[in-house]
Amino acid sequence: MLHWRMEKLADKHGCTPAQLALAWILHQGDDVVPIPGTTKIKNLDNNIGSLKLKLTNEDLEEISAVVPINKVAGEIFGDNFISCSWKFANTPPKDV
Repeated sequence: MLHWRMEKLADKHGCTPAQLALAWILHQGDDVVPIPGTTKIKNLDNNIGSLKLKLTNEDLEEISAVVPINKVAGEIFGDNFISCSWKFANTPPKDV
């Protein structure tokens, strides 16, 4: 159902669901940057197409309403990864 609603919104904006998602991320603030990965030039071109979308505040609210935060929120990495991350690094202080 979620996928269908995103496709409907993307059609409304004349783009793909991926472009709409990237455009939404780009509108979240100057300190938020999407990092989409791809191995195909056509997908890179498609991702770049998200820069052409100009979303209003109403558009952003409508998109946000389609994706329930409890369906997408959560940890990205498991505990094993976190224990190896910078949070637990033992970096010596820099000599001044």
